[in-house]
Amino acid sequence: MEATIAQRFQYPSWVESRKFEGRPHGLLRYSQRVKEDKGFRGLALAHLQPERRNDRRRAVSSAVSCSDNNSSALLEAGSVYPFDEDLILKRKAEEVKPFLNGRSMYLVGMMGSGKTTVGKLMSKVLGYSFFDCDSLIEQAMNGTSVAEIFVHHGENFFRGKETDALKKLSSMYQVVVSTGGGAVIRPINWKYMHKGISIWLDVPLEALAHRIAAVGTGSRPLLHDESGDAYSVAFKRLSTIWDERGEAYTNANARVSLENIAAKRGYKDVSDLTPTEIAIEAFEQVLSFLEKEETMEIPDGDL
Repeated sequence: MEATIAQRFQYPSWVESRKFEGRPHGLLRYSQRVKEDKGFRGLALAHLQPERRNDRRRAVSSAVSCSDNNSSALLEAGSVYPFDEDLILKRKAEEVKPFLNGRSMYLVGMMGSGKTTVGKLMSKVLGYSFFDCDSLIEQAMNGTSVAEIFVHHGENFFRGKETDALKKLSSMYQVVVSTGGGAVIRPINWKYMHKGISIWLDVPLEALAHRIAAVGTGSRPLLHDESGDAYSVAFKRLSTIWDERGEAYTNANARVSLENIAAKRGYKDVSDLTPTEIAIEAFEQVLSFLEKEETMEIPDGDL
């Protein structure tokens, strides 16, 4: 499907949007069941320490009721249950999906924040299609890389193509989109992204600089012209970019702070987090946003 849509990207009839009925009600009542299930999720995530993440099974000493849209499982005392990240992610997606009503998700964040990796995980468990905005632009430009587009056409030209891509993506439902790091600087882009749900992956600059230095700055058009060691170059430029864009990221509907996740898990560094743990937190924050959204829509007398 992605290949077909990418091929249509260059034409007005790029995609026909599917229509969905109004968003289902009852999220607040449903979320109460979800909150009652926090004990299970908290217990599960507590077992996801770095040295215990792989395929270990832990005994559950007391019965825990697990909410699920399709079925409810009761863990009997003394039973053995696999605390698996992938299973927790799947369960979280099942909690959120009924209330999305097909709405798309847009991941925003600084370069190197993991938008593509996390976005692919989220789209898979939701059964949504995944699109990388930069990749769509490259395909529309006959395979020309983003770095080459910056060199030969300039940043303004690229930003225009980026807006075109987001406009077309905004007509779609049931997609997860990884946006470019600078997509947040144009207000018109927020207009398109807010047709779905925007999620900000908030990663400390030091961690971003280490990630980018590890893979090199060649593919980062705003970084690779600097001289010096890779980490220093990346951190200095990222700091400048953050000063320019930091406030814009706060327009997102949901914020996923890697520092907060690491603190909750008891990790010393955000680099200890797995993409799956970040995706789980992203769904948690989306659910919180949807709860607040519904609260705003319901008259006080109906609460």
